[in-house]
Amino acid sequence: MLDVRPIEKWLKLPKLLTYQGKEMYYLLPLLVNILTLNSSYIPTTTTASTTSSDLPKIHLAQKLNCNNAQTQVAINECSRLSYQNADKKLNAVYQQLLPKLERNRKQKLIAVQQAWIKFRDSSCEFEESQYEGGTIAPTIYFGCLENTTKERTQQLQQYLKSDL
Repeated sequence: MLDVRPIEKWLKLPKLLTYQGKEMYYLLPLLVNILTLNSSYIPTTTTASTTSSDLPKIHLAQKLNCNNAQTQVAINECSRLSYQNADKKLNAVYQQLLPKLERNRKQKLIAVQQAWIKFRDSSCEFEESQYEGGTIAPTIYFGCLENTTKERTQQLQQYLKSDL
């Protein structure tokens, strides 16, 4: 025999879905179906690669144009790629500087750099927290990482130019 009890009894659901004082349990299967269908949609992909072959390739539904990003997702991805580029430059300068230092100063630079990374990451997490949950949050975070990293790169370049 067909079970005709209300859906909340056989699913044992609390009364969460209400609209104008009426339980809307019959919408739950519809919502689950919509969410399931949307998550299984896989668009055809093309590969957007960065200028460097050692960075991972990114699979997007359309080609990424960071000179004219049109969606927040694209802007977020472009800001991530821009930060990665700045970080790569920082690491190159850092690797040039390390061999030029005496052992004692080299150890100090390593310790300072590790502390600076923790500071940078925490500072940018704080800056991003103002937009927590928003779609712009990744752009804020990666923009902060990029700017702070560029500043640090300039500092390290000054050490390279000076009499070590």
